[in-house]
Amino acid sequence: MDALFRSLNKGELAPVYYLYGPEDTLKDEAVRALVDRAVDPSLRDFNFDQRSAAQLDAEDIHALCRTLPMLAERRVVLLRDVEGWKRKTKGRGELLRYLTRPSAETLLIMVQGSGEEIEDKELAGPAYTVRFDRLPPDRARKWLLLRAGKAGVALAPEAAEHLVLSVGPDLGALGSELEKLASLPPGDPLTADRVGELVGIRHGETVWDWRDAVLDDQPGRAATLLTSVLAQPGVSGVKLVTTLGTALVGLGIARAHFDRGLRGNALEGAVFKSLLSSRPPGLDYKEEAKRWSRWALRWPAARVRAALNAARETDEALKNTTISDERGLMTDLVLRLGTPFVEAA
Repeated sequence: MDALFRSLNKGELAPVYYLYGPEDTLKDEAVRALVDRAVDPSLRDFNFDQRSAAQLDAEDIHALCRTLPMLAERRVVLLRDVEGWKRKTKGRGELLRYLTRPSAETLLIMVQGSGEEIEDKELAGPAYTVRFDRLPPDRARKWLLLRAGKAGVALAPEAAEHLVLSVGPDLGALGSELEKLASLPPGDPLTADRVGELVGIRHGETVWDWRDAVLDDQPGRAATLLTSVLAQPGVSGVKLVTTLGTALVGLGIARAHFDRGLRGNALEGAVFKSLLSSRPPGLDYKEEAKRWSRWALRWPAARVRAALNAARETDEALKNTTISDERGLMTDLVLRLGTPFVEAA
């Protein structure tokens, strides 16, 4: 993705692009950048066609891709929903023939929806192919601040951080929340507390704040947070256990490096490398490496294993349809994990 935008900044254009992956917002931004680079806005009505691929037959594909531009160097053809093409349709066959010898006067952009994340190798082979994954939280914050600036929304950095923690790094959801903030009267920069009031998730009461309280050995605070956290949209006991479980696995990795004698920056660096090798989604790797390394001192390997077993048992209980006391199960888990673990000398 970064290489694509760097090439566009240099003025480089390939004849065919194939964009796929789970992050549709970034795909749309890439499409706008490609169109802006390829066609002058004053000539776009004559030299830009956008179609849904599944609705096109072989004659449509031939006409779209072989038509010469009008008063311009090239024209742009945008084919969306290419995942809807059946493998042996005539339209797809004509496109594959075109891809073997694309026209120099046509910029073809093929976009695959997020519902199908697997690369289509027949389309990807001859094209400049880019996969758009969800951004990690740190880059989502930068994206949000950049988009806020363009929308005229004064958003303090800590407010952007709280919004990402509350909504998640999904750019579509963040964009929707930003649109709501843009409707407010202009004034001082929005603070984290103000944004928390507007989105309904108060600052310091996110899923991540609850997780941190558990692993910071603050069972009282973690148990108190459960009422507000479980009331938030899209939050359930299972989601909390999953979030905590990911951190416990990472904490186990950090403790293993700790037990091998790594400390300080060396420990954080080893944990960070482990994160890069596995790439769990939705995490700020540098920040998580710092947290897991800090927690490792108080979480010996046996305690981590006991915590993972407790989390697994709670997960199974939450998925048992005969049990409805979600908050009670989560409180019990918090108290079990908050009990000091004594290792044998």
